[in-house]
Amino acid sequence: MKWAIAMVDGILNVLKPSGMTSHDVIGYLRRVLQTKKIGHSGTLDPDAAGVLPVFIGAATRLLEYSGEETKSYRVELRFGVKTDTADDSGNVIETSVVFRPEQEKLVAVLKKFTGPMMQIPPMYSAVRHEGKKLYQLARAGITIERESRPITIYKLDLVYQADDYLVLDIECSKGTFIRTLCEDIAESLGMCGTVSFLLRTRSGKFVLNDAKTLEEISKAPFDHILPIEGAVEHFPELMLTDKQALRISQGVVTSISGVAEGKYRLKTASGLFIGIGSANNGMVKADKVINPFTQM
Repeated sequence: MKWAIAMVDGILNVLKPSGMTSHDVIGYLRRVLQTKKIGHSGTLDPDAAGVLPVFIGAATRLLEYSGEETKSYRVELRFGVKTDTADDSGNVIETSVVFRPEQEKLVAVLKKFTGPMMQIPPMYSAVRHEGKKLYQLARAGITIERESRPITIYKLDLVYQADDYLVLDIECSKGTFIRTLCEDIAESLGMCGTVSFLLRTRSGKFVLNDAKTLEEISKAPFDHILPIEGAVEHFPELMLTDKQALRISQGVVTSISGVAEGKYRLKTASGLFIGIGSANNGMVKADKVINPFTQM
């Protein structure tokens, strides 16, 4: 097949179905959009469904900034079994008695797992070790020690409680493994546990209600593409004069008084999104120029 150059630059808010890997989704969209320049933010497990932001064309240059955003999930935690993958797709490696946790105990445990904490990534994950993904090692029967990483659980709400499972709504920082969190919650309640359902409801500004199915996208591939700037709306906006915009687009570090240190969305007075820039000691430089300003 002869691939076309991407005729559009932007973002698709994709509703990933369960049963497909995130890479499968990208492969499908490559064929639909006839382009190779495409990537996704925030891998979803094959059995998980929900929001998967997909970046097309020039938008792929902003992928490195997209993973910083808060994510939200709805998850079903099933008690009584523990699997090697921490979800229903794995092999059962441990079982336990099942009982309905007392309300006071449950509230205390959920509170315990709210806030900043350290988490060890599971072996069945895309985290890399010496060039290989952990799940590749796990499938080969290899287990290695993993360093814990800082995460934050901003919200952990009980949606429904049954005798043998819980439904939870979780809002968390990047890098959080929901499967590991659920295993730890079950253990604190005195049982084994595994994820039996996982749905990502939000990734940054991209929400489930606005996500499009692959079928919807295939019928009208270019109708659902969102502006590039949406990928970095978590950065504050810095309005530039035409002179400043021209200099920064040309790679010149430019003095702008009164600008606090940090990263910004760089825009002109006319609304042109130039790209991402950094400010330090009143000096602003471009980190990624997407739409260079070329004339005054």
